[in-house]
Parts: sequence; C-alpha cells; structure tokens
Amino acid sequence: MTPPRQPLHATVAAVRIDDAWRGVLIQGPSGAGKSDLALRLMQVGWRLVGDDWVDVFACAGALYAAAPATIAGRMEVRGLGVVSRPFLPSTRIALSLHLTHEPVERMPEAAQDVIDGVAVPRLVLDARPASAPLVVAAAINRAMRAAGRRGDSAL
Repeated sequence: MTPPRQPLHATVAAVRIDDAWRGVLIQGPSGAGKSDLALRLMQVGWRLVGDDWVDVFACAGALYAAAPATIAGRMEVRGLGVVSRPFLPSTRIALSLHLTHEPVERMPEAAQDVIDGVAVPRLVLDARPASAPLVVAAAINRAMRAAGRRGDSAL
C-alpha cells in the first residue's frame, strides 16, 4: 500500500551522503529564492527532486518527498522559464529549510519541524548570500551526524 501523500509548496534538492541520497525541503514564500538555491546546490553536485511543489509522505518513521509526475524533472528558472533538469524520483528528507529575507540569528537554538508526524531538523536561512549552499551542506551533514549519534535510522 502506498502511503498517503500531501502536496507542499516547496523545492527539494538531494545530496549523496554515505551512499544514500538525503534531501533538504526548501520552503518559503514565492520569490524567496527556493529555485535559485536549488540551482546553486545542483551546481556543486546536488540533484533536483522537485521544484515549487512536492508530495511529502511518512514511511517507517522517516519523511520522504517526491515530485508530482506532471512536473518531475522540470524547474522554473526566473528570467528563463521552465527548464528540464536531471532529477531523483524521491528522497528521504534530512533537513527542513525555511528561507527568509529577515536577519537570521547567528547562534540559534536547535529547532525542528514535525511534518506528517516526523520530526525533521529545521534551519532558517537567507538564501541570498553566496555562502548559502555551503551553510545548507554543513547543516545537512550536522543533521546526519546528530541522527547517527541518536541511532536514528530515519535519516
């Protein structure tokens, strides 16, 4: 039986860590830079899962995301339009990223989102600085290490 899926206004990009793909769920209002950040991540080896809308679902205590079939492999690039990109059909989510244009705390407390009953580490980030992809990579690696210390097989 296929787990129920819920649509979510987000972009998902995934990176290969320890022989498994792990994704970041990039959320924010229109114009916040979701697709732009995903493009910059893809420039350094990440893979697109879905752009603008994804289906999320919980399975065996983990959160997953997949692109709806109608937009799989497509991404909106501001100023260019819709382009085709290589993509992964789905990935396990390791980080929930909230984009903002407001100042971000320098040393925030650890936070998490609960999505479809699954707790996922949360990061609030301004995606405009050139360092944003590096911050995302560091955050997903930290989330994976923390999950390993807890013995959390969900990540």
